[in-house]
Amino acid sequence: MVTAQPERGGLLPGCTSAPRGTLATTACMETLQVGYLHAVAAAAGCSLSQPFPDNGIDWHVSHSAPGHTVDDEVTIKVQLKCTYQLPPHPPGRYFSFTLDNAHLVKLARTPVSVHKILVVMIVPRSPDQWLQAGHDRLALRHCCYWVNLAGHPVTGRYRTTVRIPTSRIFDDRALREIMARVGRGGRP
Repeated sequence: MVTAQPERGGLLPGCTSAPRGTLATTACMETLQVGYLHAVAAAAGCSLSQPFPDNGIDWHVSHSAPGHTVDDEVTIKVQLKCTYQLPPHPPGRYFSFTLDNAHLVKLARTPVSVHKILVVMIVPRSPDQWLQAGHDRLALRHCCYWVNLAGHPVTGRYRTTVRIPTSRIFDDRALREIMARVGRGGRP
């Protein structure tokens, strides 16, 4: 028995390639990272809401679990950023990412009643390499990393470079652990 294999890009037999839409690459990058966040939240059992207007924070992620001691449901705020200017699997323990000072001030504020994290997605430069689909998977490339910037100082005149730990891959396990810490009254 022969198993049917998907055509490249899900195209019908005989098609060569359909043109990509004219949406700006940065808008497509934003959409891709939102899809990544949705997938991680779904796998972690979290709900998402998008503040309107966003006022510098892209998403609120909420998590209910019997182990939470501060409330039955805890929430964190998430700021998403996406770049193709960094290589996949950044070498070393950290990679540098530059933020506008206004964004950093919002993310670094302390104390807070609702904790915030920055999630940075590294993607290939070419949208043709952003995802791969098969019968058993949908792979988004490359990866998201997270950091809590509470208390981080502003050091640049207009922009400040922060360090993102390469050990902090943003996946469902990381999100569940973040929520467990916040649910016990701790920091992300």
